[in-house]
Amino acid sequence: AARMSLFRGSLGDSTRGAGGFEAELLGLTEGLNQMQGRSYLKTCSAVLGDARCRFATDHASYRLEQTIEAPSTGQVFTLTGAANFNAAWFEHGVLEVLTGAAAGLNGFIKSDVGAAERVITLWSPLNSPVAQGDLIRVTAGCDKRADTCREKFDNFLNFQGFPDIPGDDWLVSVPRSDQSNSGGSLLR
Repeated sequence: AARMSLFRGSLGDSTRGAGGFEAELLGLTEGLNQMQGRSYLKTCSAVLGDARCRFATDHASYRLEQTIEAPSTGQVFTLTGAANFNAAWFEHGVLEVLTGAAAGLNGFIKSDVGAAERVITLWSPLNSPVAQGDLIRVTAGCDKRADTCREKFDNFLNFQGFPDIPGDDWLVSVPRSDQSNSGGSLLR
């Protein structure tokens, strides 16, 4: 009788660390926050290689398997022999650990810097260190822009975005007295 309900809902994502945990509280209206239907964005809504994208990333031009030469804490990796790939080729891609104690773990690539010797940095560290001699695979990344889809992957026919849709600035654009108002586009 001496208690009071302060919240109704459910638990979402939880993280553990530093002697405690954090849990996300999802209210009763969280079900209304789920995306319904299709989003109309300039960028692509598909994931590289999925059924809507239909691009096969298993080709040697988009994937590199290499043995780790120096141990890593699981967030920064140095690769040699990747000079055949353009600068930032693996940015937004995936790094997978194929052998060793961390086998089966993967992470998303934040940056890919360098040419002959590349430094790959993940957004967050893997849950296990990667030892010297472990085999990893890095797969090219997609930044979901139409130009990237066309030029890097030659897959524009399967692009799932709307690159020519006007942005938010179009909604508030008005004719200006210091420019020609010929009836054409205001977005120059």
